[in-house]
Amino acid sequence: MEDTPVVLPPELEEAVTRLTLGEKEILLVGTAHVSRRSAEQVKEIIEMERPDAVCVELDEQRYQSIISGNKWKETDIFKIIKEKKATLLLMNLLISSFQKRMAKQFGVTPGQEMLQGIQSAQETGAALVLADRNIQVTFSRIWHGLGLKGRAQLILQIFMSLFEGDDITEEEMEKLKSKDTLNAMLSEFTEHFPQLKVPLIDERDQYLSQKIKDAPGRKVVAVLGAAHVPGIQEEIHKDHDLAALSRVPAKRKGPGMIGWLIPAVIIGIIGYTFYLNRDAGIRQSISWVLWNGSFSAIGATLAFAHPLAILTAFLAAPISSLNPLLAAGWFAGIVEAYIRRPNVQDFENLTDDVTSLKGFWKNKVTRILLVVALTNVGSSLGTFIGGADVIRLFLETISG
Repeated sequence: MEDTPVVLPPELEEAVTRLTLGEKEILLVGTAHVSRRSAEQVKEIIEMERPDAVCVELDEQRYQSIISGNKWKETDIFKIIKEKKATLLLMNLLISSFQKRMAKQFGVTPGQEMLQGIQSAQETGAALVLADRNIQVTFSRIWHGLGLKGRAQLILQIFMSLFEGDDITEEEMEKLKSKDTLNAMLSEFTEHFPQLKVPLIDERDQYLSQKIKDAPGRKVVAVLGAAHVPGIQEEIHKDHDLAALSRVPAKRKGPGMIGWLIPAVIIGIIGYTFYLNRDAGIRQSISWVLWNGSFSAIGATLAFAHPLAILTAFLAAPISSLNPLLAAGWFAGIVEAYIRRPNVQDFENLTDDVTSLKGFWKNKVTRILLVVALTNVGSSLGTFIGGADVIRLFLETISG
């Protein structure tokens, strides 16, 4: 006996894109990630359609973050710094703060439509499918496509977009259904760097399409940011290799070789200058230490680091700049974390504090991440300026 077709009310049917693949019926529900109405629509559609599976635009990491309010309490800040993940975590927090700030304005829970999809799947007995690609893989593939300048611009673009103080209207909120949160934040950036559209949007459309197509049962409801619906409509008729889409790009050999070549050249120039003129070599060494140490310390100071962490930044930068395996920010961050170790309250307040610029500097967790990031930025600037001064003094020595 065939199932009786479900007839949704017109206002719900407008939010649904229906696809048929063989005997499988797929309903794509386009949502705004911080819209209360989107969450209500998800609940009503799933309850009326009674699907065999519900797909949500989450990966395992974001799923655990949404369902576990205590997740941040388990964070090992020292481990994050040692594993070189401080900048990645800072970017994740910056992006989530954009969503939380909008959600707070309208009194809804960030990702409420995804929570509703999870809850409705449980209530109706549908299989739950986490359909999105791991966010760290997406960031790695984005990061891989950018040079040093592009990476700096990306971080600045994200940071500046978070703290524009203007509130948005309910009407503007509904317009966000044309973009997901990440796409909305980076839309201006992708206009200048169109190559980012591939890892940020196109590849995720492919990944989501394959996961939705592979979901169990004859009827599948997929809860998605509406930005992905057009792409999925096209990609779902093709086969996609999830393993290939999940692969983290290998590090390029060129930048790694340059990372060792520059310190070798600096050391060689200083050493040869000492051979030619001891006083000039001493001036070179002092210049290298002062430029590296000062800019690194300025970065730590801008993050409101502890005085000992600032001192550590100053002392570590001239040495770490000569070794690509080290970074001044790691040392300064570890000292900051040791002296001002985050407590349970800091982790509990993290989701609220990241919604404001003041909160980022007040919370001990995010301040440590800022110490790492800004110290490294300062050290990089000091390396370029200090290196140029070393070369200037060398040229003066051989010409005099």
